[in-house]
Amino acid sequence: MNVRTLLVSLLMLCPIQGWAQGFAGLGGSAEGFDIPQAGYAFDFPKDHGPHPGFRIEWWYLTANLTDDKGRDYGIQWTLFRSALKPFEAEGWQSPQIWMGHAAATTPTGHFFAERLSRGGIGQAGVTAQPFEAWIDEWRMAGADMDTLTLTANGNDFGYELSLAAQGPLVFHGDAGYSVKSADGQASFYYSQPFYSVQGVLQLRDGDVQVTGQGWLDREWSSQPLAADQSGWDWFSLSFDDGDKLMAFRLRGGRGDFTSATWINSDGSTEAIPNGSIRLTPLSSDEVAGREVPTQWRVLLADRDIDVEVSAQTPDAWMGTRFEYWEGPVTVTGSHDGVGYLEMTGY
Repeated sequence: MNVRTLLVSLLMLCPIQGWAQGFAGLGGSAEGFDIPQAGYAFDFPKDHGPHPGFRIEWWYLTANLTDDKGRDYGIQWTLFRSALKPFEAEGWQSPQIWMGHAAATTPTGHFFAERLSRGGIGQAGVTAQPFEAWIDEWRMAGADMDTLTLTANGNDFGYELSLAAQGPLVFHGDAGYSVKSADGQASFYYSQPFYSVQGVLQLRDGDVQVTGQGWLDREWSSQPLAADQSGWDWFSLSFDDGDKLMAFRLRGGRGDFTSATWINSDGSTEAIPNGSIRLTPLSSDEVAGREVPTQWRVLLADRDIDVEVSAQTPDAWMGTRFEYWEGPVTVTGSHDGVGYLEMTGY
C-alpha cells in the first residue's frame, strides 16, 4: 500500500466509525447536514454537479451491451461523494471524500476496481458545465449530460464508451423527491435512462466492440435510510417495447418499503407508491460466501407486468470497501428486456 492509499484509507475510516445504522451507515445521524425537502425546484446544469451541504451523493451509470456475435456484457461506473462536514473548502481543508467503483461483467466473469480520494486537491471531483466527473484517470465527461464519454480501467478490464441521450431526464417519487421509509427519510433522485452506448471493452482476451443502452442515476441525501433498514434491492429494467421501470425494495426490521417509477418510451412517468409493486426472490446462488437472490419475480398489476428477472452472471459481486452485488439481468415473461440489479446488505 503506497502512502497516498494509506492516507485515503485512514480518512475514509472517519465517517465509518459512526456508520452503525443501515447499510454503510446511511441510516446514521445527519446532524448539521442539509435534508431533502419536497417541492425542490431542480436547477440544471447546476444540479448535475455536487451538493456539498448533503452528506452522501453519487453519479451512477450502468449499461447493457452486446457484441457483434450477440454476446451480452454489462458495465458499471460510479463516483460517490461522502462529506465529513457539510461544506466545501480548498485544498486539504476540504471535508469531501470521493470513492469510485468500476466493473465489467462478461458472459464468463465479473471484474471490478475501486479508487479512493480526498477532495480539494484535484484528484477527484465533479463540475456541472461543461460536465466532468473524475477520480484519477477515470472520467465521465461531455459538453453537457446529453453526450458523454466514459472511461475506466482495472487490472483485468477497461472500457472507452460514448453515450448519447435519446430521451429526457426522469424524476422519481414526487418530482424528484424520493421517499425511502415510513419515517420519511428521502433523497433527491433523477435519472437519464435513455442513453445509447457504443465503444470498446478492453478484456483479457482482447478488445470487444459493443453497442447497447445506458442508465444514469443521480441521487443525493444526508440520511436516505431509516435506522432499521439493512439494505436494498434496486432494479432498472428496459423493456423491448421501449418502456422502462425503476423499482426498489428497502429491507427493514418493520417490514419492506417499496417504490417504483414507470417510464413510458416518450419519457413521461408514473410514480408507484409503497406496497404497489411486489419484488419477490425466486432462487439464490452462493456468492462470496453468502446466499444472494439472483432470480426475482417482479409483479406490477396496474401495468400488467409479471416478469422474471435473472442475473446474466450470478457471481457479479463487488468486493469493494462496502461489499454488494451489482450486475446485468435479463427480463422474461409478460415483457422481455434487459436491465441492472443492485443488492446491498447481504
